[in-house]
Amino acid sequence: MGGSRSPKIRVGGIIEHSDLALVGVMSAPDRPGLAGSVFGALGAAGLNAQFIVQSIDLSNHSHIQFLVALGDLARTISALQPVSEALAVERLTQRAPVMQLAVYGPDFRERPGIASAVFGALASVHVNILAVSTSISTVSCVISQDDRDAAMEALRGVLELP
Repeated sequence: MGGSRSPKIRVGGIIEHSDLALVGVMSAPDRPGLAGSVFGALGAAGLNAQFIVQSIDLSNHSHIQFLVALGDLARTISALQPVSEALAVERLTQRAPVMQLAVYGPDFRERPGIASAVFGALASVHVNILAVSTSISTVSCVISQDDRDAAMEALRGVLELP
């Protein structure tokens, strides 16, 4: 008898978005309107952000990360420079090329362990997760685009895809 192996977790599929850049508006004093100012500047410049994550640290500083198309990175940084100065942002960060992998539905609220399986599979092949966002039906990770093949192979090992 072979060793026991956990059954694969059934999911709806995996969506990939590549050729992206991860931009961070890091360590700004938290206050109302911060996110509105950041994304207002992008909207005024005709730039689209996706995968938006914001958190507040123990020092009451806000950190906002989001994805933009790789071809829009320079314009994004230019649009954010005046806003970051006005908001006392400690640092604008950028990392590229990155990609987003989204493992989706059905309803994950009723199915514990999906995030653990996704994160564990990526860790098992030494893929570093740069940012995470979830919803009731999706677990999304930002990773280096260079890690795509290893990440997909690892996810196929733990997820039952249609």
